[in-house]
Amino acid sequence: MADGSGGADRLSAILIEPDCAPGLWASIGSGEMEILVPELPLLAMEQDPIHRHKDVLAHTIAVVNKTRPENTIRLGALFHDIAKPRTRSFEHGGVTFRHHEVVGARMARKRLEALGYPEQVVDDVSELVRLSGRFKGYSDGWSDSAVRRYARDAGPLLGTLNEMIRCDCTTRSQVKAAAVQSAMDDLELRISVLAEADRLAAERPEMDGAAVMAHLEIAPGRVVGEALAFLLEAKRAEGHLERAELEARLDAWWASRS
Repeated sequence: MADGSGGADRLSAILIEPDCAPGLWASIGSGEMEILVPELPLLAMEQDPIHRHKDVLAHTIAVVNKTRPENTIRLGALFHDIAKPRTRSFEHGGVTFRHHEVVGARMARKRLEALGYPEQVVDDVSELVRLSGRFKGYSDGWSDSAVRRYARDAGPLLGTLNEMIRCDCTTRSQVKAAAVQSAMDDLELRISVLAEADRLAAERPEMDGAAVMAHLEIAPGRVVGEALAFLLEAKRAEGHLERAELEARLDAWWASRS
């Protein structure tokens, strides 16, 4: 089944149940998951046996069950910690899972391809897994460029990624859970504000009024607005133009008016 002969259909049938946790546990208990996704039962380990942190398998199933019953996001949630057994390391009395998202993305791609999922699903789920840990650094303080990079890297998966990250919080502490949701609220607001600022910036000509007046040696007035409108149309039609080219276009426009 894991070679693609129905494996994708069977796994998705389990995952898209509104309450998919019972089906996942039953598949693991029966041994079926050893055929579908043999990496998944291996998550039945404590993240940190020294401090007895949560079981990764139980956490994973809880995360999957919190997401909406849609194939891509549930597959992303199913695979988001899949590489933790492979990357777990103990250093200085603690536990680390260095680069587990990157390793997990490769593992997810290999398994999903073997199951026979469409290429687009494989690409989207692998990317969700790869980006799943990016948000963890947000509380340390992100610059505007970091926020833009996060949104740009997620692309059309941004909403799905953010939902998956929200669902990845399974702590019993209401304070910690509220802090995660508040941080994501803040990130989404900043993405929206920056996107609007970028949209407005794209709607401005690449010379401002002062530069136009200085170049044409004219005083403030309606003609400055007309010049800016001309330059904006040039930008919309041709994209970025070098300053020398802009000035040449402006000179030609000014000469035609005269």
